[in-house]
Amino acid sequence: MSNSETLKPARARRTRGAQTAGPQAQQNLLRAADELFYREGVRAVGIDTVVERAGVNKMSLYRQFSSKDDLVLAYLERKDEQFFGYVEKSFAKHPGEPARQLQQYFDDLAVRASIDDYRGCPFVNVSVEFPDAAHPARQFVFRNKERLMARLLELTTAAGADDPVALANGLGLMIEGVYAASQTYGPGCGPILAAPKVAAQLIAAACGASAAR
Repeated sequence: MSNSETLKPARARRTRGAQTAGPQAQQNLLRAADELFYREGVRAVGIDTVVERAGVNKMSLYRQFSSKDDLVLAYLERKDEQFFGYVEKSFAKHPGEPARQLQQYFDDLAVRASIDDYRGCPFVNVSVEFPDAAHPARQFVFRNKERLMARLLELTTAAGADDPVALANGLGLMIEGVYAASQTYGPGCGPILAAPKVAAQLIAAACGASAAR
């Protein structure tokens, strides 16, 4: 895939592919890629392995996705939807209470990052595997993180933080720290379990002592 390709054409190719081979083959391939890429890494997993896990033939794959890069983008789109589903589910537990929404996300993240087979952030993982910052996969990762930071800033502003940008940046750094700690110290490690308390301290300092809880 060339650096000039965008995600929109990738989606268009997948739509045409679905008409050729059917939506079931596409879903089987996406489920297989989701499991394999997240657990083993994008570079380590070949197309043949994805095809075998999906239970389709290689021709079906290339009817759906023009290249492995195209499949990687589809995988990232799927993970992006899943990730923001987690984010908004946490926020929805405390409607209209932005400080508590921020705190709840850290509470839930610590639980999720303590699962035995947790492999960290799929976007961080992909970013490490693609050193070229202009690669479409890296660009997708950038947009995912940019969207998260915008959402954090929206809530830190609504919570009345004295410096919403600084609080959003601090919380963003902590989120990335949880991802990294899950892989270096291990899921459920001390630094992960400490994250909600540290987040509460940051939120309280920026928004008032009673804001986070």
